[in-house]
Amino acid sequence: MVLAAGRGERMRPLTDHTPKPLLEVQGKPLLQWHLDALARAGWRQALVNTAWLGEQIPARFGTRWPSQAAGESPTGLELRYSMEARDFGGALETAGGIARALPALADCFWVVAGDVHVPGFDFAPEAMRRFAASGRLAHLWLVPNPAHNLKGDFGLSCEGLALNLPPDHPGPRHTYSTIGLYRREFFEMPHCDIPAGNPQGIAAPLAPLLRAAMDAGQVSAELWRGDWTDVGTPERLARLNEEVIS
Repeated sequence: MVLAAGRGERMRPLTDHTPKPLLEVQGKPLLQWHLDALARAGWRQALVNTAWLGEQIPARFGTRWPSQAAGESPTGLELRYSMEARDFGGALETAGGIARALPALADCFWVVAGDVHVPGFDFAPEAMRRFAASGRLAHLWLVPNPAHNLKGDFGLSCEGLALNLPPDHPGPRHTYSTIGLYRREFFEMPHCDIPAGNPQGIAAPLAPLLRAAMDAGQVSAELWRGDWTDVGTPERLARLNEEVIS
């Protein structure tokens, strides 16, 4: 599942007429970097949730990526969409959006935010197999803290568990990359009280669910030290594109 429903307030005016996942880095939309990587890793289905100007996203990518000419055998990703603005008038936040899409998701699935640029990340099937065998509810990729999040989000134990450290804890924290593997049951009772399919359109964040699962020792994690950018401001987007020019 690729999360692409945010308004992108900090990216205005760039997002006044374009959803943030369609803003271009090095000549192609942010969302396309993820779709290309998923297809390259051998995955065959992806679901994208949308809200702000969401109709532009299926108009750009269609129902299969990469698209194929008429008469060719299907390849790449079959794309499905969860249209939150159409169905509920706006975005449902991360947990609400995943709960909405849950009936279409597998027992274990990737989640990645459509507004991060992480060109070297491999959505490896082997990582999925290890996670499925682990029995844990989630596995997160953490990154070194960027300038805009110097305090970080979560700790990481020597055993590879993500830690919900209290505010006064001196231990190091890392930033959640917004890339993770999740188990369907994490978004079901007793962990999440939103019904599968989220028929009422409840908007809910993911962080409280993650913190509760960390406290129960049910979230593993690892550090990603490759290129990663949260494309949250026009300045960060400009820097990414200037790197290519230079």
